[in-house]
Amino acid sequence: MDDPDPPDWYRPGNRCRRVLWQLRNPLHNFTFYVIGVADQPFTRTGKFPEAVFAPDGGWNWAMTRYRWVRLPFVSYNGIWGRFYLGWRERGNFGGKVNFGTIPPPDPGPRTPEPAKR
Repeated sequence: MDDPDPPDWYRPGNRCRRVLWQLRNPLHNFTFYVIGVADQPFTRTGKFPEAVFAPDGGWNWAMTRYRWVRLPFVSYNGIWGRFYLGWRERGNFGGKVNFGTIPPPDPGPRTPEPAKR
């Protein structure tokens, strides 16, 4: 588990806080360490291997290599929505589908227009 000890803010004073912290997200452990390779040395190759989605939209694909095992990944970000399925950049398995128009990313801070007099 990424954080084996609960932080101070998590259920202070509760006698079962350590056990509850361990059980808070069992799918996290499953996707990262049981079927994932997040705790193992691996390499990742592909179109944009360090990203889930292609920076300019469209298709992205990658292959995670752990020993002799090859773990695929594919994603798409387009006009109808976005999805991904496979082993992500951190070695964990995941999948997600969003339908509908995805707003473009914020281009960054804008300079304020001068006040009109």
